[in-house]
Amino acid sequence: MKSLIEILVKALVDNPDAVNVEEVDEGESVTYEVSVDPEDLGKVIGKQGRVANALRTVAKAAALKDRKNVFVKILP
Repeated sequence: MKSLIEILVKALVDNPDAVNVEEVDEGESVTYEVSVDPEDLGKVIGKQGRVANALRTVAKAAALKDRKNVFVKILP
């Protein structure tokens, strides 16, 4: 799951080397903290948060088989 989020975010940004995804396991839920270059933050969030919502939707769909709640936080 972590690699999926990392691949998707790296495809969106201009500086893929600055992308870092940290996984925080909290029992029945998992939080992925995505940090990107501040210049790429707008590209990852998108207009009205549409790209960020799409990332969250893909992550939740991929986590259905594991029966875990997935949260994606986008950090500068």
